[in-house]
Amino acid sequence: MEEDQGQDTEMRLAFRIGYWGDGFYGSQVQAEVRTVEGEVVAVCRKLGLFDDPREARFAFAGRTDRGVHAAGQVCAFTTDVPERAVAALPYELPADIWVTGWAEVPDRFSPRKEAAARTYRYFFEEHPGDAALMDEAAQFFLGEHDFSLLSRRSERSPVRRVHAARVYEEGGFCVFEVSAAGFLWNMVRCMASALAAVGRREKEPEWVRTLLRGEGERRVAAAPPGGLILTDIAYDFEFTPLAPSPKAEGALFRREKDFRVKVRVNEALRSFFSQ
Repeated sequence: MEEDQGQDTEMRLAFRIGYWGDGFYGSQVQAEVRTVEGEVVAVCRKLGLFDDPREARFAFAGRTDRGVHAAGQVCAFTTDVPERAVAALPYELPADIWVTGWAEVPDRFSPRKEAAARTYRYFFEEHPGDAALMDEAAQFFLGEHDFSLLSRRSERSPVRRVHAARVYEEGGFCVFEVSAAGFLWNMVRCMASALAAVGRREKEPEWVRTLLRGEGERRVAAAPPGGLILTDIAYDFEFTPLAPSPKAEGALFRREKDFRVKVRVNEALRSFFSQ
């Protein structure tokens, strides 16, 4: 990316970002609360990448709910200082947001409309039980279905096409992974709840098919948001990798260390129950 002196260097850029969702009221900008979009826009303004996000056509690929995390969210904006954007944005973002890649994209690029697929992973807080049975049930999600009973009610069409779905075990956790062109509000978390009921043998795998036929008595409740990660959004181009800032890496390391200490303290406290 070369900058010619005295010439207009306006360019549209896409950035692949990640974030730890606990500190945000979701990704979409809202008044008077902290959001991922709000933080990114504020840093872009501070760096002089643009003044008005509407004029820069700033956009995210999609929304994530409060407490949901991301490794592969994508935002895009147009700026006349693209070199500054690539060099400075990763280092000026708060520690719970980081950049892992960037790309120059066409002027009309929309990160939401041009996404070929989105992939989520849900880590169950407690292992539901039978992962093989859950994986069998997950296969009913494949193809085009009405997810009215597996999503939050909205004005959008409840029909979605799922490309891939599986349940597997990793590092002692039970994980649900699903890919689709797009998802409804709470859809992945509702799907996870349904699979958990199958894993606990409260429901048979075939029950998932009945939900997709609209034959359930009520909507399935969404699983807690803390286990959900937006892992990837696919496009017809590749991102140039960028290493997360030392600030972001350090924050994740400290959070992991803090969790380990809290787990150990919790175990020690419980040991006194039997004394």
